[in-house]
Amino acid sequence: MTDNQDKAEHATGLAESAPHYHGHRERLRARFRDAGPDAVSDYELLELVLFRAIPQRDIKPLAKQLIAKFGSFPEVVAAPRARLKETKGIGDAAVDELKIVHAAASRIARGQVQKRPVLSSWSSVIDYCRTAQAFAEKEQFRVLFLDKRNQLIADELQQTGTVDHTPVYPREVVKRALELSATALILVHNHPSGDPTPSRADIQMTQAIIEIAKPLGIDVHDHIIVGKDGHASLKGLRLI
Repeated sequence: MTDNQDKAEHATGLAESAPHYHGHRERLRARFRDAGPDAVSDYELLELVLFRAIPQRDIKPLAKQLIAKFGSFPEVVAAPRARLKETKGIGDAAVDELKIVHAAASRIARGQVQKRPVLSSWSSVIDYCRTAQAFAEKEQFRVLFLDKRNQLIADELQQTGTVDHTPVYPREVVKRALELSATALILVHNHPSGDPTPSRADIQMTQAIIEIAKPLGIDVHDHIIVGKDGHASLKGLRLI
């Protein structure tokens, strides 16, 4: 047998023994690279994220299982660590990769809000609010504190509650605004049910904050409620 024949047979043997998913990974990467992100589905994008964390396994079934369990790519990356790890095959390394993607998306969205006056980039505000907490499994109450030019001074998560309630203390919200020398606020919270329709309690809490803040020269521009099914603006609905 010649050296060339030996090398050819060795290469053939390696090709035959290589796991089938190696070719799938390269094809998927090539499609993403050449055709762009819209050319891959949610579960395929999830595969791309998990390739590095799970190098020795076909993860297409796992990616499909995660999408089936949580609903979509954004819901998977935003899911709590404990719930992600309930899925067989998902360990700390895989969860870390998903959480890095979620953090990166939030940073990018927040950067768009910080660049210019908030009221002139309202769509960026909504995008940021939805990215930050639309898919959270518990209610979270967030406040965007603005200066006199309506630029973001601080973005703070004030409270985390249960699946349908977050305790909010209006005087504490206004006290924090004074500490930051904020002259305006945007209130944000999520509805884990997915439906962003404001409740009576949401409206009453917003009005209580407005009543305390207004005599101190602090405006409440809006209260935005986000959920998987969209968002609602109390100002847009003429509820404040």
